[in-house]
Amino acid sequence: MGRAEIIRYVERVWDQEVIPELTAYIRIPNKSPAFDSEWQIHGHMDRAVAQFEGWARKQPIPGLKVEIKRLPERTPLLLMEIPGSGDLEGCVLLYGHLDKQPETTGWREGLHPWEPVREGDRLYGRGAADDGYAMFASLTAIAALVRLKVPYARCVVLIEACEESGSFDLPFHIEALAERIGRPSLVICLDSGCGNYERLWCTTSLRGLVGGRLRVEILNEGVHSGDASGVVASSFRILRRLLSRLEDEATGEIHPPMFRVAIPEARLQQAKAAAQVLGDGVFAKFPFVDGAGPVSRELTESILNRTWRPALSIIGIGGAPAPADAGNVLRPSTEARLSLRLPPNCDANAASAALKQLLEQDPPYGARVKFAPDWTCSGWDAPEFEPWLAASMDSASRTYFGQPAVCMGEGGTIPFMAMLGERFPEAQFLITGVLGPQSNAHGPNEFLHIPTAKRLTCCVAQVIAEHFRHKGTSINSECPPSQGREDIGRSR
Repeated sequence: MGRAEIIRYVERVWDQEVIPELTAYIRIPNKSPAFDSEWQIHGHMDRAVAQFEGWARKQPIPGLKVEIKRLPERTPLLLMEIPGSGDLEGCVLLYGHLDKQPETTGWREGLHPWEPVREGDRLYGRGAADDGYAMFASLTAIAALVRLKVPYARCVVLIEACEESGSFDLPFHIEALAERIGRPSLVICLDSGCGNYERLWCTTSLRGLVGGRLRVEILNEGVHSGDASGVVASSFRILRRLLSRLEDEATGEIHPPMFRVAIPEARLQQAKAAAQVLGDGVFAKFPFVDGAGPVSRELTESILNRTWRPALSIIGIGGAPAPADAGNVLRPSTEARLSLRLPPNCDANAASAALKQLLEQDPPYGARVKFAPDWTCSGWDAPEFEPWLAASMDSASRTYFGQPAVCMGEGGTIPFMAMLGERFPEAQFLITGVLGPQSNAHGPNEFLHIPTAKRLTCCVAQVIAEHFRHKGTSINSECPPSQGREDIGRSR
């Protein structure tokens, strides 16, 4: 397919166009609706969508149609349709999102979520890696095929603006666009992680997620702790007892069997293979304080813990003053925001209902206990790779990274994948991304590793081309002409 020419083209487009676009995009605080309820008033999401639309319309891809789709009271969706090189049944669906997580705290000196900073191979700032780069990589990969006159199937690119809130708007857009999307035979998602920056990482499963607010009330108002302690139970201790119904505080194991599943043998073997590649990198990538370490140093178990086993995180606490402001008062209530990661094949709706019952039944000391679910997303387990796709991913990784591809589950959630897997069970999936060690999506100091993004763009181009070769029969061997643009790179 012309490895050297693909690399030159992708390098040129990234350096001259994509990086400047992402630099401008980082400056837009277009937080996902869950974190900015007035997103429509603030207009940041519309600014980001308009920026992406403007760049997409300029791409040298014959027949490219770009539209912003809007539904009442829902976030916009950017839709791009690209006719294929022949009458090939099925299409390639490429997916990404442009909404962002909130700022969070802890950015190191000199860095800021809304101010881009380039340091060597890293572009720091919120959203470039999660997941602003996806549209640019997708269109650049297709444009590279046009440049080399390599045939490809019809492509549909979807960039949503609600993923970080659980993609609750996306099903409505998918339903409205069902006829235009058609039936994908290949789905490419660029919103996942990578174990390191040295090869193509193929995500084979994603955990689900349920969450909510757990509130414990024991008093109508705060009272002197010297007077009441020992007579009135601390609301924090009650909350801790309730959480112990769910989690073993010594090990982190989740007790109730309804939140666990049997791990498929194929995923066990993938975890073992990934552990051999990563070594201590399985846990060394995390910023432990001096003297601290992981839950387990057994590498395969650590991978399984973050990909196929449930785990609880307390991501917020309410009802407690800052330590500097705390008096000797027994507080009337404590509230915690819970995030429970679920195994890929665990039903999230059933798990949410079970969690509510578990926490609310038989409250200690007759306290008022309320769990309000506010997040429910099922996980996803990929269908078995067809031989052509397994070979294509490995070949692309060897070609552009110099190392074989690796398959591994991811601990995060991409709601769209479960949705697509149910809607298109016959489709094949390449789920990958640039979120590697220290890239810190959702946290401080998020960065995009630029060389990985470039290589991944090349890999996407190769997989799309080989999808056509595998699926196509008796079709034109060349893409439509590039509308007279003799040297696309020079015009950039």
